[in-house]
Amino acid sequence: MKYTPISNTVYIKNRKKLADKLPPKSLAIFNSNDIMPTNADGTMKFRQNNDLLYLSGIDQEESILVICPDFPDPDLREILFLRETNEHIAIWEGHKYTKEEAMEASGIENIQWVDNFESVFSKLMALNENVFLNTNEHLRAGVVVETRDARFIKSCRDRYPLHTYQRVAPLMHELRAVKEKEEIDQMQVACDITEKGFRRILSFVKPGVTEYEIEAEFIHEFIRNRSKGFAYEPIIASGANACVLHYIENKEVCKDGDLILFDVGAEYGNYAADMSRTIPVNGRFTKRQRAVYDAVLKVQRLAMDILRPGVNIQDYHKEVGLIMQAELVSLGLIDQTDIKNQDPKWPAYKKYFMHGTSHHLGLDVHDVGTMYEAITPGMVFTVEPGIYIQEEGLGIRLENNIVIQENGYFDLMRNIPIEAEEIEELMKGLTSYD
Repeated sequence: MKYTPISNTVYIKNRKKLADKLPPKSLAIFNSNDIMPTNADGTMKFRQNNDLLYLSGIDQEESILVICPDFPDPDLREILFLRETNEHIAIWEGHKYTKEEAMEASGIENIQWVDNFESVFSKLMALNENVFLNTNEHLRAGVVVETRDARFIKSCRDRYPLHTYQRVAPLMHELRAVKEKEEIDQMQVACDITEKGFRRILSFVKPGVTEYEIEAEFIHEFIRNRSKGFAYEPIIASGANACVLHYIENKEVCKDGDLILFDVGAEYGNYAADMSRTIPVNGRFTKRQRAVYDAVLKVQRLAMDILRPGVNIQDYHKEVGLIMQAELVSLGLIDQTDIKNQDPKWPAYKKYFMHGTSHHLGLDVHDVGTMYEAITPGMVFTVEPGIYIQEEGLGIRLENNIVIQENGYFDLMRNIPIEAEEIEELMKGLTSYD
């Protein structure tokens, strides 16, 4: 692997947190993700199941983790099953975990080959009543492909129909929402790599470059700093493209006088950074662009100050909406009549700011975690207000990643340029536009 892994003490602690939430006579099972096909004999790059990674640190296909906290034999309370390697696999695919390496990475003492899974699992099932199985229950998930976990659920229920089956996803969402220090450290590295990419493109962008050339500059800087690459499909949106929230074609020429909206983040150790910045193609904001930019930056900073322990994220979004409403009135985009006649379910400000301000961040860029209960210290959120004026071909979004603390927040992107003057200074030397 390119990245430096977290100490196994974190995974030992994470498994203990889950074990403490399981009722007596319970076991929980986690399967790795599949290697997904493309066409012919091609495959996509492997991406580990984040729950299994969170609990074990094992970043390899065909792995199974079983946690059975109160089994009579202590040796069977934590078992990690791995694909057994051989000379053929080593030649064609490369090195796989040895049992000793897996023990060091995970802190699990009982490492077995996956061929032994069925016989060991039948012994565990004989003395347990509750079986916690894993599914993707993210609120935005649209699962259309049958996963390894889904296939296991079918086979397990067919073979053992009289056990009590329960969902482990709610427990994992609760645990993963609050990060350990070592997880935050990995996210800081991801943010630092993202900063390097952003600073690189500030000296590269000029009228006439293409969005895909800028994308190439980002990925070059990310990979040379030991990132696997982008944490999600990057958005490099110049001009009116910035008004398409999930624009990922990145194919147009960047024109003099336009802005470019970047929504880009590096991944490090499977943890995501999620940055948005907006810069002028020629290095200078126009008066109108600067007014809208300053309004977005003002909303972002006020929104950061609102995110505190005890705050409900739904109430927070409504409060930020009112702040944005005031800025849109100041910019002349909406007026008091629009506000008076608005649909309460779709306020007037939604015409120009139609998405949420924050989401959980971690192993997933839209990480799991509650969206209805109170925020607690250790959670990591994006803060990303934006204004999108389609009639002007102008879109601006600014996004930082913050860690919630007892008495405030810590900005993981504090060193990434965001002030308009600093961006113009770093881009100095380009043709100005007034």
